[in-house]
Amino acid sequence: MTHPPEPKGFGRLLPQIKVAPPGSQSRAFATQLAEYESPAISTLANGDLPIFWEAAKGANVLDADGNVYIDTTTAFGVASVGHRNPRVAQAVRGQAKRLLHGMGDFAPPTLRLELARALREVLPQGLDRVLFGLSGADAVELAVKCATAYTGRPGVIAFDGAFHGQSYGTLPLSSRPAFSARFERQLGRHVRRAPFPYPYRRPEGLTEAADIERCLEQVRRVARDMREAGMPAACVLVEPCQGREGDIIPPDAFLPGLREVCRQERLLLVCDEVYTGLGRTGSMWAHGDTVPDLLCAGKALGGGVPISIVAGRAEVMDAWRPEGPEAPHSSTFLGNPLGCAAALAVLAELKRNALVERCRRLGERLLASLQQSTADLPCVGEVRGRGLMIGIELVRDRASREPYPELIPAVLQAGLDAGLILLPGGMYGNVISLSPPFVLTQRQLGYVEEQLPRCLSASS
Repeated sequence: MTHPPEPKGFGRLLPQIKVAPPGSQSRAFATQLAEYESPAISTLANGDLPIFWEAAKGANVLDADGNVYIDTTTAFGVASVGHRNPRVAQAVRGQAKRLLHGMGDFAPPTLRLELARALREVLPQGLDRVLFGLSGADAVELAVKCATAYTGRPGVIAFDGAFHGQSYGTLPLSSRPAFSARFERQLGRHVRRAPFPYPYRRPEGLTEAADIERCLEQVRRVARDMREAGMPAACVLVEPCQGREGDIIPPDAFLPGLREVCRQERLLLVCDEVYTGLGRTGSMWAHGDTVPDLLCAGKALGGGVPISIVAGRAEVMDAWRPEGPEAPHSSTFLGNPLGCAAALAVLAELKRNALVERCRRLGERLLASLQQSTADLPCVGEVRGRGLMIGIELVRDRASREPYPELIPAVLQAGLDAGLILLPGGMYGNVISLSPPFVLTQRQLGYVEEQLPRCLSASS
């Protein structure tokens, strides 16, 4: 198998499209992969023909046909400090020469202590304990286990439009039926839902304040109903800004209101910041001044190496202790040395290069630019966002606001043709979700600002 060479300046380049994507090499690989891989994982089952990635650096991706793209997705929010960040790669290489693997909870690598200390410096004050996992779903499951161990209560209140993972433990917590329907009979009955404020689709006639109160009152009602049904809730699980289901930014008053409801109902507040955390919304954490009892982080933490955490108040997390010789929680790769090394490098990069502040500045520019350049496109209902977390909601017309998911494939292809890797999302399948690397250059940002409206216009 031959590999196309990386062009000079790779990482900071504007797109270079040599052949119409997906090119012949990607198409050939897709045909071959279909012979080996289960369609449960591969989008090939739906007739899609993806581009096959060969290399990535900074904000650039090189495909199997030699095309160079700008990645506006950071590969599902992972490469915030840039693909193949040199300091992250150096840290992983160095660690690989010393220790590839520890022994879960039994014999920890010293690097796990180093990372736990470093995290204390960036976590909200009062979140003094951490537990390590490998994925965002790991972290969410751990948070729910911690909440139940502390409270002794089994229930969880989640929200419409939530996405917390697709493992068995997180399927009941994520709201999209397509993920969980065929497993419904195997899933727990411990989760109830409340509405999440969706400003663009606020019920007609409601003010912002009234909509917030509607959502909060439903949380109160659900909590009471769960108690009466013998399934009292331990916690409320919330994304401060919903990611996969549409880049939905709730009003500023929602989270403080939710914090107060949790206090009144004696519920722990769990913030899932797997996507929004570590700078994505232009601040280190999207929850702002509303500090949760438990916080989940992952994705960007490892810069491309799997690692995640749940952090929490000592009072909560110290309640979960061994009751015998075995640990109540462990896993073979807990606190994996490569993940710890990568995470330490990511935290250092965020600080050294003031990348969180850079994300805020670039995000403000990109949001304002796209709002202005799409103002006359009838297919664009709203461009919203915070930091470099931006959603473009596509509609059939602005008056009805009817979702227009059928337009998405054409937009994605137009993006590839222009050298932009775009990601679809939204609970209605009608949102283009932007989450580019924080290291995106000014020229690359300008290219996205120029080309993305053209992709939307040409597709509608």
